Amino acid sequence: MNLATFAQMREVAREIFRRTLSEINLQKVLSNRLEYTRGVLRICEDLYDLNRYSRIYAVSMGKAANSMIEALASLTGPVFSGVVVCGHPAGSQVQGMRYFQGGHPLPSAESLRAAEAILKGLNSLDRNSLAIFLISGGASAMVEQAIDPEISLEDLVETYRVLVHSGAPIGEMNAIRKHLSAVKGGRLAQAAYPAQQVSILISDVPSDSLDALASGPTMPDSSTNSDCYAIAERYDLLNKLPASVRDLFAERALQETPKKDDAAFVGSRWWTVLSSDTAAQAAAMFAGNNGFATEVDNSCDDWEYAKAADYLLDRVRTLREGVSRACIISAGEVTVRVDRDGGHGGRNQQFALYCAQKIAGENIAVLSAGTDGIDGNSEAAGAIADGSTVERANAARLDLQTSLRSFNSMPFFESLGDAIVTGPTGNNVRDLRVLLAW
Repeated sequence: MNLATFAQMREVAREIFRRTLSEINLQKVLSNRLEYTRGVLRICEDLYDLNRYSRIYAVSMGKAANSMIEALASLTGPVFSGVVVCGHPAGSQVQGMRYFQGGHPLPSAESLRAAEAILKGLNSLDRNSLAIFLISGGASAMVEQAIDPEISLEDLVETYRVLVHSGAPIGEMNAIRKHLSAVKGGRLAQAAYPAQQVSILISDVPSDSLDALASGPTMPDSSTNSDCYAIAERYDLLNKLPASVRDLFAERALQETPKKDDAAFVGSRWWTVLSSDTAAQAAAMFAGNNGFATEVDNSCDDWEYAKAADYLLDRVRTLREGVSRACIISAGEVTVRVDRDGGHGGRNQQFALYCAQKIAGENIAVLSAGTDGIDGNSEAAGAIADGSTVERANAARLDLQTSLRSFNSMPFFESLGDAIVTGPTGNNVRDLRVLLAW
């Protein structure tokens, strides 16, 4: 296959990703799931007569926070007040809302101020109030307050850093975050009690682990203290954690999070309006429309990136047998254990770089990118590799193996023009991988 054909494969993969982002546009999705008529707000299958409530308090948090609050306000008008916490500035602000720019992927002083403002507002609600939570991925770091006053912001940041570099899947990282936090693991629901509560969720976690989204601030927590102690042992975290956190583990003094029998959840509802499954199905539809025999395979969600890559490459090679064009779509996230001195990139670019060496000379293209437009500490959403990547890298005197070992994938793909740069999308339903073979 010549370089022109490889270029065509890369463009097809990019187009599938672009069209998927368009299909999961928040305004488009929310317009189908929310409706407002004569003072009555429909959220999926629930109806809320907003005239009944003495106060309506909204909390929008996460990478899609600005988009979500704007979508709600465009329907209802200024009938609520509250707090918005996002990782980037809002283009415009909704009347009655206070805005914070929380830290991500590590909490910041602004994350603490946001949590304090949210807790203050929720604690003022009564049984005649309605709390509307709009939650998307990334809020774990953007909104934070330690449950133990002995844990400083610096200790929280170091704890997050240790967890991110541990290689643990997001659900296990969030289990520990929940038990150290005054806002996670259902504790925002406790703060809002006895108000009626509804949560609108843009999910970046597995569909069977919704309480991991943003570390489950409004949901009963399925994880326990015992889970946290086991996770710390499994990933050898104890000696890496700061003293204030390490002491809680050593003394087995973590405070348990609220469970499903807690009174705070009696008047609570949760609706997932968008998830990685939505993105995967949209991508599969576009691939099918392009003439590919297509399958969706999310079974490698939370696998180590090299294992996931080997598995998916085997799947697309098998599917290609007997058809002219094959496509595997895979949603979710892969895990990467990064050294402290890791380079410039993220899990999607690391995945694509690993695949590049495995498909050298083959008629295969692999795209891996985050639907939020952000991959690790880079400016890219992800990258695309194909059977010509190694050849083109050699011609450009780029060292693939060094880039792979040093987790320095962004400069490699940027030099080849194969980084995928979208900017923040205002959305977040995990990562999407598109593997094409013909």
